[in-house]
Amino acid sequence: MTLRPFHLAFPVRDLAEARRFWGETMGCPEGRSSDEWIDFDFYGHQIVAHLAEDAGDAASNPVDGHDVPVPHFGVVLAMEDWKDLAERLKTAGIAFAIEPYIRFEGQAGEQATMFFRDPSGNAIEMKAFADLGQLFATD
Repeated sequence: MTLRPFHLAFPVRDLAEARRFWGETMGCPEGRSSDEWIDFDFYGHQIVAHLAEDAGDAASNPVDGHDVPVPHFGVVLAMEDWKDLAERLKTAGIAFAIEPYIRFEGQAGEQATMFFRDPSGNAIEMKAFADLGQLFATD
């Protein structure tokens, strides 16, 4: 099966702020836009920042000793791309909700993960697997 790009629309409080974060900090090329929304190429997927006055923080859920933001979205990257992004975010002064670390170390599904929020409070998780075949591993 060929993996198809997903589409996600999410609220932001300020389009210029979203453009700086998603375009410059995250490095996502901009697509179409209007006075109300901006398309971004999020690692081959289409995300759309929509201007919404009620954009705000997500809730959270305890997982593996961390306070995981819910809802959240992200992409599974190649390990080197994940490491590069983590460094770029640290250099940009982005506050992590959960610092970059290795989850399930030495177990099925071992993965690198990090959580952070965009300026409008949307929670993002970026992951990487040394072995992508472990993406859905249970044991």
